[in-house]
Amino acid sequence: MKTSAFVYPWDVVGDPDAAGRLAALGVEQVTLAAAYHSTRALTPRHPRHRIVTAEYAAVLYPPGDHWQGRAPRPHAAGDWAPGDAYGEAAAALAAAGLDVHTWVVLAHNSRLGAEHPDTSVVNAYGDRYPWAPCIAQSATRAYLVDLAAEAAVRPGAGGCELESLGWYGLAHLHAHDKIAGVPLGDAGQYLMSLCFCPACRSGYADAGQDPDALAAAVRAALRPVWRGEAPDEGWQTVEKLLGTDRAEATRAFRTETAGSLQEEAVAAVRAAAPDGFQVLLHADPVPYHCGANVGVEPARILAAADGVVVPCTGGPGLLRPFAGHRTERSVLAANLTVVSGMGGSPGTLAEDAARAADLGATELRLYHAGLASDADLAAVGDGLRGLG
Repeated sequence: MKTSAFVYPWDVVGDPDAAGRLAALGVEQVTLAAAYHSTRALTPRHPRHRIVTAEYAAVLYPPGDHWQGRAPRPHAAGDWAPGDAYGEAAAALAAAGLDVHTWVVLAHNSRLGAEHPDTSVVNAYGDRYPWAPCIAQSATRAYLVDLAAEAAVRPGAGGCELESLGWYGLAHLHAHDKIAGVPLGDAGQYLMSLCFCPACRSGYADAGQDPDALAAAVRAALRPVWRGEAPDEGWQTVEKLLGTDRAEATRAFRTETAGSLQEEAVAAVRAAAPDGFQVLLHADPVPYHCGANVGVEPARILAAADGVVVPCTGGPGLLRPFAGHRTERSVLAANLTVVSGMGGSPGTLAEDAARAADLGATELRLYHAGLASDADLAAVGDGLRGLG
C-alpha cells in the first residue's frame, strides 16, 4: 500500500536531516501543508525550535498577484513559514526521493471570520463562528475555489489533498475551547452547526421553509440538550427533534451546497494542474457531518475526485460506504494517527493497515510525522516494514 506522511514546511525548513529521516521511515510520499489554519505545533527534532505558533490561517508560499484588490483573499504566513516555505521544504523532500503532494485547508479560517464577520456561519441563536466560513455565500465559494486551485497546484506537486472543503460547524478545537460542559451528541452538533446567515436563510426559503420559524424550531429542539438530556445519535434523532420535513429541508440544502462546491473546486484544481495530477478530499461518508473531514455523498464525490482520505484511527468502518462506490481509479486512503499523545497507536500500524485494506483501503496516510516522538516514528518504521 502506498503510504504518505503528513508534514508541515517548518518541520523541514532549517533541519537538514528532516527529509532524509522521512525517506528512511519507509514512506513513498509526503503530504506537505501549502495552506493551513492557525495552530500551535511541536517540532521535537528541529535543531532551532521546539514550538511553532502559526498565528492565523495562511498560505505557506507567496500568494499570487491576482489576489490584489480582492476580498476575501489569502494571507502570507508570518515568521513561522516566511517566503516560499512550502517550496523550500518540497525541494528538500523531492531531493530525498519522496513524492510531494499538497495539503490544503480551505473552509477553516479564523482570520477570515475576524476580518470579514459576515462570511461566518451564524447559528440559530445569532452567534457567529469566526473559524467557519459559510460555504453558501457566493463570494466565499469563489474565494475557496480559487484558493484550492492555487494552493493545490504548487510547482513539482504530483497531487493534492483538500481538507475542510465543505461545512464547518460548532465542533472545532478553537483557542482555549470550553464547550464540552454539555454533551451534544451527533444530533446536537448538527443543530448547533446549522447556519442562518442571509445566504442560508434564502436557501431554506427556496426549500419551502420559513427561516425564522426554522431557527425557532432549532432553538426549541435544543432546549432538552441544555437541561443535560443528551440526545441519541444519528439522523433519526435530528428528525425527531426538528421534525422530518424541516430536517430534510436543511439536509438537502446543505448537502447540495457542499457537493456543488466540492465539484467546482475539484474542476478548478484539474484545470490548473498538469495531466495526471491527483485530487483527493478528506471526507466522512455521512453527508450531514461537519468538520475537517467534510460530510460527502460517497458516490458523488468519487465521481468527481480521484478519491478520499478517510479518518480510521478509531477503526476502519468509515471506509465501507466509499468502497461500495469506488471505481478502478479511486483512491481510498486510510488516515491513521501515529502520535501516541494524540490518541494514535503507532505500534499497531501493520494490523490497523491490514484491517483497513480488508475494507477497501488502497493507500495509507500517517498523521503526523512532524509531531510524532522518536519512539512513535521508530514504531511506524517497524510497522511499515511489517507491511512487506
